[in-house]
Amino acid sequence: MRVTNAVARKARHNKLFKLVKGFKWGRKNVYRLALNAAAKSGRNSYRDRKRKKRTFRQLWIIRISAALRSQGKRYSEFAFKMAEKKIIINRKMLADLAVNDIAVFNAIVEKVYA
Repeated sequence: MRVTNAVARKARHNKLFKLVKGFKWGRKNVYRLALNAAAKSGRNSYRDRKRKKRTFRQLWIIRISAALRSQGKRYSEFAFKMAEKKIIINRKMLADLAVNDIAVFNAIVEKVYA
């Protein structure tokens, strides 16, 4: 009697197809294409988890900078003076204050430049 690996192969294929569900064209239902698509999507998601941190930091700096420019100040100068005065507030919190609570942000700016 001939023995095949059909059950295990089917399970392996189904596991892969579950990963690529929602992809376009043959990438969702052709094993060879799905294998490449899954590998590439894994690489992209790994890379973009790192990149996400970078882009959010850029966004926070842009928001802080915009709030400072309305007062005629520059971000680089502000960051330097904060470090000099040993005021430790992270960029995420500063950006949130700059957008949602401008009065508190202005108080921090005054303290930094005082």
